Amino acid sequence: MAIISEHSIERVRQSADIVEVISAYVSLKQRGRDFKGLCPFHKEKTPSFSVSPDRQIYKCFGCGKGGGTINFIMDMENIQFPDAVKYLANKYNITLEITGG
Repeated sequence: MAIISEHSIERVRQSADIVEVISAYVSLKQRGRDFKGLCPFHKEKTPSFSVSPDRQIYKCFGCGKGGGTINFIMDMENIQFPDAVKYLANKYNITLEITGG
């Protein structure tokens, strides 16, 4: 089984800006330090989806979903953790260190 190094996963986390990643799926508007938008995980008319660029996390106060860039891609693309890391690594031109096979 192939294993992605922790160093590579951390590089992906640091390189993948949460606002940029989520903006590809959700229309975000800046409100103070954070960004707000309609949650992509449930139907709503009033924005309860918040993105914090300072903390590099998102949280929906309507349905409770939250996390970082990797979690968001896992949910939006319906893929597992290693595939989400590879997806973001490809988007940000990061070479992953993978051991095993």
